[in-house]
Amino acid sequence: MNPQDPRSRSGNRLRALIRKEFNQIRRDKRLAMSLIVPPILQMLLFGFALDATVSHLRLGVVDESRSPESRELIATLSESKSFEFSAQFLSPDDLGTTISRGALDAGVVIPYDFARKLQRGETAEVQFLLNAMNANTAAIGQGYAEGVLAQYNRSLLREGIRGNFRRVSIAPPTERGVVEQHTAFLFNPGLVGTWFIVTGTFGILMILNGSLVSSTAMIKEREAGTVEQLLMTPASTGEIIVAKVTPLFLLLMIMVLFVLGLMKVAFGVPMRGNLLLVLSGAGLCILCGIGIGTFIATFTKSAQQAQLMSFFVNPPMAVLSGALTPIEGMPQWLQPITLVNPVRHFATISRAVFLKGSGIDVLWPNFLALLAFTLITVTLSVRRFRRQLG
Repeated sequence: MNPQDPRSRSGNRLRALIRKEFNQIRRDKRLAMSLIVPPILQMLLFGFALDATVSHLRLGVVDESRSPESRELIATLSESKSFEFSAQFLSPDDLGTTISRGALDAGVVIPYDFARKLQRGETAEVQFLLNAMNANTAAIGQGYAEGVLAQYNRSLLREGIRGNFRRVSIAPPTERGVVEQHTAFLFNPGLVGTWFIVTGTFGILMILNGSLVSSTAMIKEREAGTVEQLLMTPASTGEIIVAKVTPLFLLLMIMVLFVLGLMKVAFGVPMRGNLLLVLSGAGLCILCGIGIGTFIATFTKSAQQAQLMSFFVNPPMAVLSGALTPIEGMPQWLQPITLVNPVRHFATISRAVFLKGSGIDVLWPNFLALLAFTLITVTLSVRRFRRQLG
């Protein structure tokens, strides 16, 4: 190619600018480390700390029956990983007082006629007390208790004792038929809660780190006065913008590969679909984050102002994405707002590809939405940056 060709000169200028950006990032070790270390630590923190699984609930017992049947029930509760026997009490009042102080999470009261009613085939009532300060933990504890009592009830039936517990939805023996439920858990047979969390927070990490790193890099360059030096070169505004975005994009894609490996090694998330779909969605998500960060940087004069403005953008995007909590749990009027959140669409893509093995024929609406968000944010940031350069 002729060196005097305008396209050749433009390509040489672009390569030189990109090389200059890589050298600048390499000299700024804190910026380079922030692209790798924080995302890995954040993924580990989110994956382990936000697990909704509740286990080893501290259990107190009031056993007024003091019979082999009551002791077997207590043993069944204690042997499960759901409850951990902590103390035995003489009265329900003492048990309730201890729960109110926060020393226990749950309690069970077994009445004095428990064994006698079981032997007679009558309904034996067992009272469960649950600390509902955390409503989610209380609801999960109730489900655990019902499951343990159902298991205990089946053991009684094998021994020829027909007992029934009001907290367990097992029909008493009648002459009519009953409906028996057999549940199959699709895509996540082990009900691993971390799979939902890490596949959702994946998008949050890309948007969060992409916006913070791009805004910080832009502001540092402006404070150092190198933007004015770039304006004195023959490079056009478009070439300057491409040179700014390309190194950040490539380094953030390396971060994506690190996070993917961490999801597989540390959390055992399966990959049932095409990895290229996840990488394509991640690329769009990163560009969207860079666009948001650059747009924020054009409105601020310092890194502190950029971080403060990011606080009003990134947390709402994380909360309204369905990445940490199910969208179905949000108020009805709030759910449509999540449709204009790029993190929600990437969370849908990552979960569908990782856990279901879905393809582009199913996920094309989410890719189309991500592409639209990326074009909007990048276009707005480029216009603002060009105006600032002018």
